Amino acid sequence: MRILVSKKFEEELESILSQMVQQLGCKDAKNFKLYLDTIILNIPTKLHKYKVSPFFDTDTIKEIDYSGFKIFIYEDKTNDSVVLLSIA
Repeated sequence: MRILVSKKFEEELESILSQMVQQLGCKDAKNFKLYLDTIILNIPTKLHKYKVSPFFDTDTIKEIDYSGFKIFIYEDKTNDSVVLLSIA
């Protein structure tokens, strides 16, 4: 299973990390990003544990709660991939 990243996700993550560096420092921002990367890499094996997002009218969009943020993912079964849609 492939993990793809939307442009919106990249932009939002960059903004979040930039704010974290300013408010918390590089070390905390780096730890946040490292753990987030671990979560992302494990999505294919743990996809079944994530809940369907109530914000969308489909069961193919799920959400992951991490450190006060919601990560929205789209499960594309036809292309055997997961798309990271947004982090907020």
